[in-house]
Amino acid sequence: MKVTVIQGPNLNMLGLREQNIYGPMKLEDIHEQMEVFAKQANLEIEFFQSNLEGEIVDKIQECMGDSDGIILNAAAFTHTSIAIADAIRAVQIPTIEVHISNIYAREEYRHKSMIAPYAAGQITGFGPFSYHLAMVAMSQILTELHSMQQAQAATDEQK
Repeated sequence: MKVTVIQGPNLNMLGLREQNIYGPMKLEDIHEQMEVFAKQANLEIEFFQSNLEGEIVDKIQECMGDSDGIILNAAAFTHTSIAIADAIRAVQIPTIEVHISNIYAREEYRHKSMIAPYAAGQITGFGPFSYHLAMVAMSQILTELHSMQQAQAATDEQK
């Protein structure tokens, strides 16, 4: 099973920008920790980061037929991008929305997520550990889906 991690604008600047909000950990370090978890959970993992909305939409669409789950931190696009929300809705792949900071404890414009209505869930405010929690949740979601698919296949075989 494969999980694609999609990172939005300015996340390539983690460790350098606003450490009081996002902490000192760099994106590469977060990805390394996610790779360790993926290996332990027997998951394939792919990482993608872009500052461009259209590239993020393209990547979400490329996940169709290629990935079993998406972990998405759309960053600022979370609050503005109907295009990203529509892409998540269109591909119908389990998606977990992730935020390092607690978006509900910040500026009011950050309280609205365009993505949340189409995500399996949202993890926000646990710093870089938010990604670990997303990996645990995604592993569970994919395990359950796989079990349901196997049960359906066995039922179909009996017919």
